[in-house]
Amino acid sequence: MVGFAKLKHEFDALGVTVFAASVDPEDKSKAVADEINFPLGYGVTRAQAELLGSWWEERRQIIQPSEFILNAESRVIGSSYSDGPLGRIEAADVIKLVNFYESQKK
Repeated sequence: MVGFAKLKHEFDALGVTVFAASVDPEDKSKAVADEINFPLGYGVTRAQAELLGSWWEERRQIIQPSEFILNAESRVIGSSYSDGPLGRIEAADVIKLVNFYESQKK
């Protein structure tokens, strides 16, 4: 998430809004929220994970990483589901994808 915070000015220039959410309670999420410059929701529930189509890990009662890139019409144009620390979307790749889609409009 820090990678997205570092490129916030580029996201702002593209009109992209970044936000994140966690299963952690508010007090535990605060440590992460203090490191980023975009909204961080907390307390994600299993029911919310199911609405996203995300994988809920029973053993630890957590949602595994689920990342979505939406267009202006709120349609998913990119997504990533992980079952651990690998395979997360990089901020610079999101910027490239947005620029690609914008170039296709012209």
